[in-house]
Amino acid sequence: MHKIVAVVFAGLICMAAVSGAQQAQPAQSNQSLQTAPNGGQATQPADEALSPQSQDKLVREIRHELIMLPYYGVFDNLAFRLQGRTVILEGQVANSILKPDAEHAVKKVEGVEKVINNIQVLPPSPMDERIRRQVYQAIYGYGPLFKYANLSIPPIHIIVKSGNVTLEGVVNNETDKGLCSMRVKQVSSVFSVINNLRVVKP
Repeated sequence: MHKIVAVVFAGLICMAAVSGAQQAQPAQSNQSLQTAPNGGQATQPADEALSPQSQDKLVREIRHELIMLPYYGVFDNLAFRLQGRTVILEGQVANSILKPDAEHAVKKVEGVEKVINNIQVLPPSPMDERIRRQVYQAIYGYGPLFKYANLSIPPIHIIVKSGNVTLEGVVNNETDKGLCSMRVKQVSSVFSVINNLRVVKP
C-alpha cells in the first residue's frame, strides 16, 4: 500500500503560530485516495514511493509555498494530500485567484510530478461577505480570544458559504474552542456552525 500524507494546511500554519512547527506524519491507507467532496484520485506505481525523509521534505516545501501565497487569508482554508509525487489540493477559498495560484506554486516544487486541484471557490455573496466580517469581529475582537488576533498568522479560519459557517484551524484549549462556537452563533444571519478547530496546547 502507498503511504499517503493528508495535511490540513490551515492547521499546520496555525500550529506553527500557536505552539511551534509540527512535523506532518505519514499515514497508511489503501491505493484509492479519500478525497474532498469534489472528488479526485491519484495513484503512483510502487517504484515512485518516497522515503519518509523525502516525504517530510516535500511536505515542508509544499507547505512553505502555500504559506507564501500573497492573498491567502483568514477567510480561506487550504489543505493538501500527498500520494507519492502527486499533490491533491483541497479546501475552500473566498478569493478565487488562490485556486490557480496555489496550483502554480505547488507545481514549481522540486519532486512534485502532478497536481490535482480540488480547491473549492466559494460563490460571491454580499450576505456571506457581511457574515465573514461579523464573525471575524465576534471572534478576534472578543476579549478572551483577542490573543489570537495578535499572532502573525491568525490561527482561526472562517469559512462561510450560504450563511453556514465552518471554523478551521487550532486553538489553545477546549474553552476557547467552545467560545468560538458560542460567539459565531450570536451573529445574525448565521444558519449553522461547524467547529473543526483542533486543540493544540501551547
